[in-house]
Amino acid sequence: MDDPLRPPRWLRIGLTTLGVIVMALLLVMPLAMVLGAAFSEGVGVWWAALTEPDARAALELTLITAAIVIPLNAFFGLATAWAVTRFEFRGKQLLLALIDLPFAVSPVVAGLCLVLLFGREGWFAPVIDRFGLEILFARPGIVLATLFITFPFVARELIPLMEQQGAEEELAARSLGAGPWQMFRRITLPNIKWALLYGVLLCGARAMGEFGAVSVVSGHIRGLTNTLPLHIEILYNEFNATAAFAVASLLAGLALVTLVVRFWLEARHGDALARTHRRH
Repeated sequence: MDDPLRPPRWLRIGLTTLGVIVMALLLVMPLAMVLGAAFSEGVGVWWAALTEPDARAALELTLITAAIVIPLNAFFGLATAWAVTRFEFRGKQLLLALIDLPFAVSPVVAGLCLVLLFGREGWFAPVIDRFGLEILFARPGIVLATLFITFPFVARELIPLMEQQGAEEELAARSLGAGPWQMFRRITLPNIKWALLYGVLLCGARAMGEFGAVSVVSGHIRGLTNTLPLHIEILYNEFNATAAFAVASLLAGLALVTLVVRFWLEARHGDALARTHRRH
């Protein structure tokens, strides 16, 4: 006997079919077209586009930026989640709002804010000039912009889970004589490790693909301050479409690796990861 609360079969099939069509049109087909355009002139041309000096420099800068941003945001995200879920203090709601600020503000606006802070007429210009620092149009500016944009990912994965788990196990460990580091290593970290890894994956994917904020602060200096997304834009604006799609295929490949790891995590630890999203 059919469940009266279950939607009709025709509705389930229709919605499923519609979902597949939409996914194919918006995700699969564009990706297939990028790969097709990337290899349209042969593997040799594709490889040459990836190995020329500017492309190698852009890839190196992208990976270095991600390697700096990911551990920093993992640390800051974990510290923020700990503070929000384990303590009551004035300004807690303000802190929660600030965590979501990079989601609400356009990346271009975030880049302009960095210009106002670190530009020649910015608030920190006297300090920068005094010590001869290079922030804007250099790698530090790119790292700062990427840090700002990717900050919420780790914290927003950890906060719902840590709130749901509560602090009972940690308090019990402290009452039995465990020190702060021992409590964190044996109680807190095992309970949040999959959510932490999931947040790190999202942070890394966004760090490698960030365009708007980085575009404002980079200066578009070929071979020096161009990340992969900026290098793709320059190639496309120069009507070098094949090389642009070749580099885009590399960036898409990095995203697919992240997606595969994400699916693996969800398949192996779906219950733990699902709990991180119930209160989002």
